[in-house]
Amino acid sequence: MASSNFVDYVKIFARSGKGGAGSAHFRREKFVAFGGPDGGDGGKGGSIVLRGNSQFWTLIHLKYKRHLFAEDGQSGSGARSSGRDGKDIVVDVPLGTIARDAETREIIGEVTEDGQQLVLLKGGRGGLGNWHFKSSTNQAPRYAQPGEPMQEGAFILELKILADVGLVGFPNAGKSTLLSVVSAAKPKIANYAFTTLEPNLGIVEYRDHMSFVMADIPGIIEGAHEGRGLGTRFLRHIERNSILLFLIPADSDDIRGEYEILLNELTQYNPELLDKSRLLAISKSDMLDEEMMRQMRSEIPEGIPSVFISSVSGYNIPVLKDMIWEELHKE
Repeated sequence: MASSNFVDYVKIFARSGKGGAGSAHFRREKFVAFGGPDGGDGGKGGSIVLRGNSQFWTLIHLKYKRHLFAEDGQSGSGARSSGRDGKDIVVDVPLGTIARDAETREIIGEVTEDGQQLVLLKGGRGGLGNWHFKSSTNQAPRYAQPGEPMQEGAFILELKILADVGLVGFPNAGKSTLLSVVSAAKPKIANYAFTTLEPNLGIVEYRDHMSFVMADIPGIIEGAHEGRGLGTRFLRHIERNSILLFLIPADSDDIRGEYEILLNELTQYNPELLDKSRLLAISKSDMLDEEMMRQMRSEIPEGIPSVFISSVSGYNIPVLKDMIWEELHKE
């Protein structure tokens, strides 16, 4: 299979810069018999920083650049001249990126806003020059501080897609087709399972130039939370969606049963997903007439707003948009 441009998991090794040493220098000038200490401070070492960038949607730029080493700070010198600070390494990442310690798996922080910065490793502080240590009892200190050492560590960066609506359903339920109809996204569409192998995002235009973001998540199968099918590789992307739109095709043998399986997989993966708003769309409804729809309504799970739709004919697509918009802006 050809390699994908969508990368949502990378492991990197990073090292900050060490601080520069302070200088133990003494003033030496003609006609100045007893020049005092004038050693400058060392420069600060560079830090490793993640910065949110709304123009990025994948971590592929880190796939082949997994070692990040910041500059060391320069040592101080005479005439109280401070050493130059080491340059920070600032890495742009897509919104929704989580940083973990690779050893402890502890979450260090997450980047969710454009321009937000998260410091992975702080550069070492520079040492103080000897002029700081001059006193009435020590007029000529011959020592200065060394700079602080560098820090290093391995980190895991995970991307969880930020979207208003996440499409949840079994493979071949019509998720990609729906996304291609309501937005300008062009996901791969075919009549076999696991056509979608990576999440796709689309901006859905609504009334009065308003819009919301919809994400097509690769299909879930029973046992996905245990690693079956595409496993948990993409389940984490559902965690960041405001609304979960369940899509079940009209030709399903058991609509209620499929919904329960999907809901159970999400619950097994993360019980907090049950707190999210849920909508249900019965896709491929162009094959049904009014009488069949009335009969099928008894099979629809209770307690969840539902609608029959057809991405091919456009049936009830505006109604679905209205339902999503109202749910997004419900107090």
